[in-house]
Amino acid sequence: MPKTAMIRARTEPALKKEAEGIFKELGISNSEAINLFYRQVALRKGLPFEVKIPNKTTLETFKKTDRGEDLTRFESIDDLLKDLDDQR
Repeated sequence: MPKTAMIRARTEPALKKEAEGIFKELGISNSEAINLFYRQVALRKGLPFEVKIPNKTTLETFKKTDRGEDLTRFESIDDLLKDLDDQR
């Protein structure tokens, strides 16, 4: 089926730039990303992810992460898994 339907939407410039950078890393175009999203909505008969309002703790964690605070870095996946095992 030929792709002839148009979608027009407005978004924040910074969000658009960030998302387009991710699409580029994934090797897909904006149109392919939108089609992928629409296809998932159609297949699932709803949004392809959970939509909910984060609680206060989660919001504070997001803010800290954005500031680069309270992050733990690992040299390898093995180091991460060892740390997780040690916490048990």
